[in-house]
Amino acid sequence: MLFVCYPKCTTCQKAKKWLDERGIAYDLRDIKLENPTREELEAWWKESGLPLKRFFNTSGQLYKAMDLKNKLPAMSEEEQLSLLATDGMLVKRPILVGEGFVRVGFREREWAERL
Repeated sequence: MLFVCYPKCTTCQKAKKWLDERGIAYDLRDIKLENPTREELEAWWKESGLPLKRFFNTSGQLYKAMDLKNKLPAMSEEEQLSLLATDGMLVKRPILVGEGFVRVGFREREWAERL
């Protein structure tokens, strides 16, 4: 599995601890150092079954500074995916990518159901 996170994020720290406590193996990727590509984001979005908006870090400073709350509704999916790929801090985290599933954000119950 691939665990995409921002190590300074407290939610990511909780998710990592949860995985470690259960002995679940993963490859860790720092989203700030290695931003997901547009192609990765598109594949994860389609696999997740979630609305694309769920991939945006809506509580992040960059999201707010760019006024994306008001701009996203007018943007196409292509434009949104391209924008997400420009900066890892725009992307909701953590992201857990496994065989046949993608989890965005850490909700212990959802992770426990899948793992």
